[in-house]
Amino acid sequence: MTEWKLKRFWTEASVSETEGGYAVLLDGRGVKTPAKTSLVLPTVELARAIAEEWDAQEGTIDPTTMPFTRSANAAIDKVTHQFDEVVNLLAEYGETDLLCYRADAPVELTQRQAEAWDPLLGWAKDTFGADLSPATGVMFAAQPAKSLHHLKTALLEQSAFQLTATYDLISISGSLILGLAVCKGKISAQEAWDLSRIDEMWQIEQWGEDEEATEVAEIKANSMRHAGRFFAMSG
Repeated sequence: MTEWKLKRFWTEASVSETEGGYAVLLDGRGVKTPAKTSLVLPTVELARAIAEEWDAQEGTIDPTTMPFTRSANAAIDKVTHQFDEVVNLLAEYGETDLLCYRADAPVELTQRQAEAWDPLLGWAKDTFGADLSPATGVMFAAQPAKSLHHLKTALLEQSAFQLTATYDLISISGSLILGLAVCKGKISAQEAWDLSRIDEMWQIEQWGEDEEATEVAEIKANSMRHAGRFFAMSG
């Protein structure tokens, strides 16, 4: 049996100011999330980006071509109702932050990690009062509770829409510091992705690229870039 798919039924997608933000309208009727909640966006910029996604649909609607719509749905239907749980999950990345786990050899790789990651650890200390210490190897290295608390506080200050983007920035990169650095405008999402890939790029330089791994990496890179844009549009 063929699964029923929604087809385009509207002529025009537009944006209108409404209570609590901005709504996307299809021929004057407000868009709903999958949970049947009104799709109300925090900024007109984000609402316009979503309206453009709906306007670009031809024939059968393809959700995979609507990343801003999907992220907004997640913010409203999921993150809003599980905000504390998401914060707790992301805060845990501070305990095992990618930037704190360094190779012990070869020296070229250890230098590359230090040159790229040490400035960001210094930035986190100056910005959040979070003093994280790097260690070599893969064994767990405990971080100061006070530092972890400060980083968690930075997450709690975000809106549900911002936290939705931050979730991807942190979970894809494996680093709470990289994710927060994008949120604060210290680095771009692309830069965060590149910084998270130092070990992988070193391996590629030594052994060459794997086609399948490269395809997976590009999907993740696209998701990082989208998360950066979504955060910037979320106010």
